[in-house]
Amino acid sequence: MGSLDRPLVLAVHGTRSALGTRVSLELAEAVAQASGADVRLGWVDIHTPTLTDTLRELAVAGRGEAIVVPAFLTAGYHVTSDIPAAIATAGGRATATPLVGADVLPAVLDRLDAVGEFDALVVAGAGSLRPRAVAEVQAVTRTLSRTVRRPALAGFVTASSPTVPDAVATLRAAGHDRIAIASYLLAPGRFSEQIEDAGADAVSEPIGVHPLLVELIVSRWRAALTEPLTLSRPKAVND
Repeated sequence: MGSLDRPLVLAVHGTRSALGTRVSLELAEAVAQASGADVRLGWVDIHTPTLTDTLRELAVAGRGEAIVVPAFLTAGYHVTSDIPAAIATAGGRATATPLVGADVLPAVLDRLDAVGEFDALVVAGAGSLRPRAVAEVQAVTRTLSRTVRRPALAGFVTASSPTVPDAVATLRAAGHDRIAIASYLLAPGRFSEQIEDAGADAVSEPIGVHPLLVELIVSRWRAALTEPLTLSRPKAVND
């Protein structure tokens, strides 16, 4: 089997939202069309097949030297712990690439362009107990603030502070009339629904099946094709 035959396993967070699930399935299809790879989904939470299930299935079929691309925006628990554990549990015949992360920021800006004018911004992330993941959202917020030339605060849906409504309220108290939320989320679901009710004047859509996201996933897979198989943690991720 040549290196180009190595499957691409898209590690994604599950959701109980039918729309969010459909977006993940459409993303996998778009990645398959763009790459020509054998693309499989490996759910890290909620859904089956789990990432471990998918890797085991590939191993049994003799296609086990898979490349796992974490479709995640921050280095939270799923990326730093669950994905390496799934690879090890499945026998280790796979390697994980760097997560998608902040490289997808131009797609966030594309979604934000659709909301119209605003004079302040909240960047809404999922939240994490991992300081690294929180710091990554804060760094994205600073970048977006410089790019749109508007004041911006990070807000989190769960596990971290400030919450998205608190960040909106802080900007409102500072005298800003039209506040937008930039959804730093990959797919619609419960978190995006909560953001809609956070008190902002406009909310951008999650990234979804954006061409840049597809391109990033494919580029992660292609870069890994020439690298030796390893059971290491995803690159550029530290606890």
